[in-house]
Amino acid sequence: MTQMNRMLWISKENMTACFEVGVIGQDIEKELRKHGFTLGHEPDSHEFSSLGGWIATRASGMKKNRYGNIEDIVKRIKMVTAKGVLEKQFTAPRCSIGPDFDHVMFGSEGTLGIITEAVVQIRRIPDVRHYESLVFSDFETGVRCLREVADKRLQPASIRLIDNIQFRCSVLLDPAGVWFAGMKEQLKKFYLSFLCGFDMDTIAAATVMFEGDADFVANHEKQFYSIVKKYGAIRGGEKNGKKGYQLTFVVAYIRDIAWDMNIVGESFETAVAWDKCLTLYTNVKACMERELAKRGIQYYAISGRVTQSYDTGCSVYFYLLFKHMDNPELSLKMFMEIEEAARDEILACGGTLSHHHGVGKLRSKWYPAVVSQVGAGLYRALKKELDPNNIFAAGNILGENNQVSKL
Repeated sequence: MTQMNRMLWISKENMTACFEVGVIGQDIEKELRKHGFTLGHEPDSHEFSSLGGWIATRASGMKKNRYGNIEDIVKRIKMVTAKGVLEKQFTAPRCSIGPDFDHVMFGSEGTLGIITEAVVQIRRIPDVRHYESLVFSDFETGVRCLREVADKRLQPASIRLIDNIQFRCSVLLDPAGVWFAGMKEQLKKFYLSFLCGFDMDTIAAATVMFEGDADFVANHEKQFYSIVKKYGAIRGGEKNGKKGYQLTFVVAYIRDIAWDMNIVGESFETAVAWDKCLTLYTNVKACMERELAKRGIQYYAISGRVTQSYDTGCSVYFYLLFKHMDNPELSLKMFMEIEEAARDEILACGGTLSHHHGVGKLRSKWYPAVVSQVGAGLYRALKKELDPNNIFAAGNILGENNQVSKL
């Protein structure tokens, strides 16, 4: 699939382009920028992940507020199944022709066929990109601010709220100390003016990015900051915002470096309604702390962040790191047990099985419960119809039928 990486055509008039889906994210951008366009889909894995992978996992990008999730960006999909090619016979902005079978392919995780091509919506490269950073007195205040921003439909292209633990980690990862260099005086002024008191053990931070033409961004920022001001947030400057945004792309590298230092680290995520966000955040962290204590793990860090904002809810990420005592096999087993307990807590608190990581094999045990037995049966029927001999035996989603058919 890596050799199926070409742009097949581009229509500037229709703002669409067709790609073979083995193409990776950064190469899509390079190709489109030659023509003055961008896709706008920018997941954390942009450096390595492919268009086909985004479709197969129903992916989300950091700038989804402006460009949409992958299901909003992709307008047509071609998938080769054991029965033949599944593809709509037209490219149009919308249709009403019964169930949309493109949505069978979104999130199919390699179980129904091989996705080969996709038509995507493209946008002109924005004239302006502004970064900003914000500091809130605590995570709860930050969540309430994001909720009002979403309610007013004023989300920037990207806005990501990190809790206190993650904020302090980001400071440690910044040898230049840019966070404090940029806002130390502002923090002092806030203290001196008695408007509020910031406790370094509770503060939370957000990274913000605006994109668009100059007038649009100026108006958007004016309305956005009028809301932010109500929640007592301090602006930390563009440099901090840009560094915070870019730090997302190096998290996987940090995880691998940590592993070499005998530290297990990984993330998992969910989506949840606004009224359940803080309860879920608090309960899942407490659940992990209990599970760590049961296993006698004393040295660990748990952090969380809100990565995506919607009108009706948000996506919440959790990070767990702990010292693995020179026994990586046992530590991986412990991590999976802890994540399983955390996943049960997420579902009990009203969260989804995943926001954009997908089901895969590790989360397949919960799939029937979250989509209902009828839903699981419908998926099995789709699998049987499109792949009766189980040629595409990925074992994802339901975690069954792993025996590969002899062709």
